[in-house]
Amino acid sequence: MDKKDFLWLHIRELPYFRSITRSVEAEFYQDIDLPAPVLDVGCGDGHFASVTFNNPLDVGLDPWHLPLREAVGRKSYRLVIQADGENMPFSDGYFASAISNSVLEHIPHVEAVLAEISRVLKPGAPFIFCVPNPGHFTELSIPAFIKRVRLPKAAHAYTEWFRRITHTEHADMPETWEARLERVGLHLERWWHYLSPRTWHVVEWGHYFGVPSLFIKKIFGRWVLVPTRWNLAITKRLIKPFAQAAPVADGVFTFFITRKPGGAGEGKGGLQAIPG
Repeated sequence: MDKKDFLWLHIRELPYFRSITRSVEAEFYQDIDLPAPVLDVGCGDGHFASVTFNNPLDVGLDPWHLPLREAVGRKSYRLVIQADGENMPFSDGYFASAISNSVLEHIPHVEAVLAEISRVLKPGAPFIFCVPNPGHFTELSIPAFIKRVRLPKAAHAYTEWFRRITHTEHADMPETWEARLERVGLHLERWWHYLSPRTWHVVEWGHYFGVPSLFIKKIFGRWVLVPTRWNLAITKRLIKPFAQAAPVADGVFTFFITRKPGGAGEGKGGLQAIPG
């Protein structure tokens, strides 16, 4: 089977700055075994799952109705459920694996959701997720410039504004996530940072350059008006150097592989980084 071009599969449907991040994350999943049944916590519109995995995942769960309608249309999941992550309608130990892609950072009651994920996983089941880390804010280019012109209060105000518009409740180091995971009965096996500060600057500015895409989405119901290779060739060529799926020591996002203890699939546990 030919290797998927994840960057193309994303930029034909998403703004370029989201495509960089999601294509990198999609690549990471290719070497990870996800035994069925698989749960996707915070599945949204199902686009990521439809691109990343060759077959539909078993269950997509999200609290919002409109994105789930899109997920149904994409046939990304065998079943979609509208529910909050802290109250899942499944019995203990129902799932053999679970993922949550760039979702947990938005949830104020994240530990309650982690506890529920732990409850519905079988012993030995892996749980894979990714979230931003403190570099998500400390490596922003605009506050850095404002600080250089000696306006620290303005730089702080911008950072807090960016936190609000991205709805980021948690941008923590692996040690903080490990403590949360251990409290709910999950072991952190491996982690690595990704997306360099330089790449993050490209993504950051995409929030502003991508404003026209927002209007296209509202008017036509899709982010990209002409999703053809000839129309997107220059965009792809420009962003491809930044969409590199590799660990980066000072990366601003972190990818986690965790597991519920017990069962044949249990790893050694502990906080083990993959060096950049």
